[in-house]
Amino acid sequence: MDQTQQKALNALEPYVLLSKSATSPRAATDLITQVTSTPNTYVFAELLQAPNIQSLRTASSDYAPYFILLEIFSWGTWSEYTSTPNLPLLSDAQSLKLRQLSLLSLSTSHTTLTYSHLLGALSLPDIRALEDLIISSIYAGLLDAKLDTQSKCVDVSCVSPLRDLKPNSVPRMIAVFNDWNDRCTKVLLDLECQVAGVRRKAIERRRSEQEHEKAIDKAFDKAPGDDRGMKVGFKRGVGEADNELGYADDVEVMDLDDTLGRGGQRNAKRGGKFGGIARRII
Repeated sequence: MDQTQQKALNALEPYVLLSKSATSPRAATDLITQVTSTPNTYVFAELLQAPNIQSLRTASSDYAPYFILLEIFSWGTWSEYTSTPNLPLLSDAQSLKLRQLSLLSLSTSHTTLTYSHLLGALSLPDIRALEDLIISSIYAGLLDAKLDTQSKCVDVSCVSPLRDLKPNSVPRMIAVFNDWNDRCTKVLLDLECQVAGVRRKAIERRRSEQEHEKAIDKAFDKAPGDDRGMKVGFKRGVGEADNELGYADDVEVMDLDDTLGRGGQRNAKRGGKFGGIARRII
């Protein structure tokens, strides 16, 4: 479990215990105000499930909005708070926390966030207020991000798992994971096809090199005895050099052609037969 998440759960635990004694709507709403104002409380699902908090759903209009407010702190955003009528006014501490939580939700859907988008989504007056909010979120361990003041954007690299799951969101998450699994499977199949293609080409190349080598051996076998001795010494020397340096067989063939060509010219001047054989190979 993430350290920040464990700290948030530990900070929530006293309020879960206090909810057992908050039997009146007034006491329950006061508890919600406290828990949404206290530092380090960023998860609220367990408190939402408490019976005395659940009873606010059917409470009077003076108390029911507090339950909606706690739901927004649990999985909602700042824009949802501003678009929902008749909700309680927030203190400065509550406003800061809800904006920080909203920043987490925005960061999960966009790794790069522009200043202009964040200013509108979080209802902040200027860039200085936005940068202060982001810096406070980084120091609180809510996310890892870098501010690009020149491009006026935020590059988010990591987000702490501090948002509760919205009801009925599990099927959508499963669909996302299934889609990700399908794409990974397709990538693996493509990689396997590419590996098979590389292996097939390597086998074909090796077969071609072996056929080429056999053709050279056949040509040498038809040569007189002295020329066959040159073949053995030449192949031994070239083979040892190739093994030491790691050259491919096609380098051996290239060296062989050059050597036979020069040898053929010299033998041709002396009237030897080896030059004719070299010309036939080339």
